[in-house]
Amino acid sequence: KTRSLLSVFEEDAGTLTEYTNQLLQAMQRVYGAQNEMCLATQQLSKQLLAYEKQHFALGKGDEEVISTLHYFSKVVDELNILHSELAKQLADTMVLPIIQFREKDLTEVSTLKDLFGLASNEHDVSMAKYSRLPKRKENEKLKAEVAKEVANARRKQHLSSLQYYCALNALQYRKRVAMMEPMLGYTRGQINFFKKGAEMFSKRMDGFLSSVSDMVQSIQGELDAEAEKMRVSQQDLIAVNESVYTPDSDVTSPAINRNLIQKAGYLNLRNKTGLVTTTWERLYFFTQGGNLMCQPRGAVAGGLIQDLDNCSVMAVDCEDRRYCFQITTPTGKAGITLQAESKKEYEEWICAINNISRQIYLTDNPEAAAIKLNQTALQAVTPITSFGKKHEVHHPSQNVKNMENDKIIPSESAGIQDSPQLIAPGTPIQFDIVLPATEFLDQNRGGRRANPFGESEDSSKDEEEDSLLQQMFVVRFLGSMAVQSDDTSEVIYEAMRQVLAARAIHNIFRMTESHLMVTSKNLRLIDPQTQVTRTSFELATVTQFAAHQDNRRLIGFVVHLCETLGEESMSAYIFESNTEGEKICYAISLGKEIIEAQKDPEALAQLMKSVPLTNDGKFVLLNDQSEEDGALH
Repeated sequence: KTRSLLSVFEEDAGTLTEYTNQLLQAMQRVYGAQNEMCLATQQLSKQLLAYEKQHFALGKGDEEVISTLHYFSKVVDELNILHSELAKQLADTMVLPIIQFREKDLTEVSTLKDLFGLASNEHDVSMAKYSRLPKRKENEKLKAEVAKEVANARRKQHLSSLQYYCALNALQYRKRVAMMEPMLGYTRGQINFFKKGAEMFSKRMDGFLSSVSDMVQSIQGELDAEAEKMRVSQQDLIAVNESVYTPDSDVTSPAINRNLIQKAGYLNLRNKTGLVTTTWERLYFFTQGGNLMCQPRGAVAGGLIQDLDNCSVMAVDCEDRRYCFQITTPTGKAGITLQAESKKEYEEWICAINNISRQIYLTDNPEAAAIKLNQTALQAVTPITSFGKKHEVHHPSQNVKNMENDKIIPSESAGIQDSPQLIAPGTPIQFDIVLPATEFLDQNRGGRRANPFGESEDSSKDEEEDSLLQQMFVVRFLGSMAVQSDDTSEVIYEAMRQVLAARAIHNIFRMTESHLMVTSKNLRLIDPQTQVTRTSFELATVTQFAAHQDNRRLIGFVVHLCETLGEESMSAYIFESNTEGEKICYAISLGKEIIEAQKDPEALAQLMKSVPLTNDGKFVLLNDQSEEDGALH
């Protein structure tokens, strides 16, 4: 119900945004016409004065015309002053309020919507991680960490949803103010213009405008009262106990209702994707009469999953997951396998399905009939494991594919605004430039590993020995895209924004972890498992590099290459680092300084003396003279 109601509010906000843009265009056209009137009257006045400067061949008797035109010029100048005042009033009281409403209120709602979506996705990821906790030989410390992660994700989702809902509610008040306030300014400006010009409006309009102003103030008062009420309610909801957000917090003594004849909630559904491979999908399930229904996220209604009449339900062991149960059809055929998030939900679902399968919902007193079936339901809660399932061995096939061609082209409908000076509209975003380590192992199993990028391990080692700088960072590749300029670091920030927005919109959470080796010659991405160089960039081709101003773990750099046909290409690469991005930027900057300093031995020695070195070996400067001298830390 909440998501259905939310979709109504979001549809209303979308319609309001579209109408506001159209209304703003109409108002800007009126303001432009008034500005044009000011320029036109000013030019007319000059042209009237320029009459006497014209050298007419038959100019006799033009003195009266010249004096008359001078008078008209003064009149036009006075009118031009009135038109200029009217244009300024239209800009301040008509165009500016609607622009502020669009840029502040509508943008706030859009931003909160994106944050709410990100929080929801983060919650889904944490719940999937929690659901994969093994049933037997649980690591209590791991379980506590994962449960805390789920609690934090839920709290974050709850807070973002509350802020989003408050903004949507406030928008209903603000849109009425935003629609009337510009027209209030427009009308007052016109009245003031005509009053000064010819007193063309009666005093009755003053009373009307006064009543409109009072109405706006009244609505503003209602908004303030509603905002205060929502703020107090939000504080009360946030102050609840931590156990409300923690899954399975009452695992020792859950309050279980075994007399349910209907049930609703989120469950994990097991789907077979191959002969031995399976996936789990978290969906919303509910019972309706004798049917088990499922409603995917975004759907307007639920669909039938299983007819529960005369079915049997039993707790089962499944892929070492907790709280799993299976529904079997009346013919004895195994049906769907589901997983609950807590012991309470697990037992209540089994009891409810067991009650429904006996068709007690059709009796006059369903709850009394459900009590009689409690014993049967209690038996169903005890897990069973068949001999075959105990000895069943799953060997999931590694479905490895080359991600080099995984690209998404941002569209205008996705809400990603391109910067035409920095990045061309419609530029594809590549989310993976490297192959997974497992594919390297598969390609080279049984023999000496060959690098598909044409780089040998020996050459990489030689480069390391010759390099004066070595610094290793753990990074995860987020995306890359072509850019049109490398003159400023703003292109990196714009690429970060577009890559992160595209990942959020298209629900892309896959990231490839690599070791970024910064040397005084190049930047190399190294596979952490195989130590194979995935790709490398000459340090001289790195023209821009910067860390994100707010999220300091985001780092990006621009590579400027010359193609074989003489054409130049520039691409921005965006990473997430385990450390602060500024440290990577410092290492790259130091590498470039070493390149310049190597041209002058004295400058190189001076640079090496000035480099701040730490005892933990964060920066490694190799001795260029002897390999046995080791490394300076």
